[in-house]
Amino acid sequence: MIEIQNLRHTFAIGKKEHERKVPVLKGVTLDVQKGEIVAILGKSGSGKSTLLHILAGFMTPESGSVLVNTKETAKMKEEEKADFRLANFGFIFQNFQLMPGLTAFENVELPLKIKGETVKKRQAKVRALLEKVGLQDVADHYPNELSGGQQQRVSIARALVTDPPILLADEPTGSLDSETEQDILMLIQSLNQSLGLTFVIITHDDEVANVAHRQYRLHDGELVKGEKRHAI
Repeated sequence: MIEIQNLRHTFAIGKKEHERKVPVLKGVTLDVQKGEIVAILGKSGSGKSTLLHILAGFMTPESGSVLVNTKETAKMKEEEKADFRLANFGFIFQNFQLMPGLTAFENVELPLKIKGETVKKRQAKVRALLEKVGLQDVADHYPNELSGGQQQRVSIARALVTDPPILLADEPTGSLDSETEQDILMLIQSLNQSLGLTFVIITHDDEVANVAHRQYRLHDGELVKGEKRHAI
């Protein structure tokens, strides 16, 4: 489903006359199979987010290839990338990235509006998803009226609403307390098992990584395979 081959990327540091190149990814190679949960561990600044942004097509690597469902995203035009993201990826963020002026229902509905779905279809879909993540009773609440765990559930429902085969999670429990973290991790496992969704999770937290079928650690720009686990 995802094939990353010999991915290399650097960032320029300093003013132009004193600019130096700092390697962030040094020949990263990774395959992710359909229905897997794969976790990529690493400290802040290790390149985890860069890898995720390249995978999603938000950044173009300096060299190497990224194939998602046999399509090489780096060769697409920006408009093609946007359409491809909408069809193939759902995103779960540490800080939720909900629209404060929209209710939980409206936040989940927004990608379907962008996609051009009819009112009847999108409302039925949103109601079903809010029920699936246990938020049917707070559909008309605004983000500031919800707990952190509830906000992340809204974010997960929004990520699912366009039926993407792959969910990319960037520190999905980083803003949550330990009890709420466990609730969200159980939800991720449930969605993986019941819907066959593929997850790529980047995290600095071993507890989060333990839900994955496979773990990798990104260190000094290189990806090292960790212990294979069964999601618990």
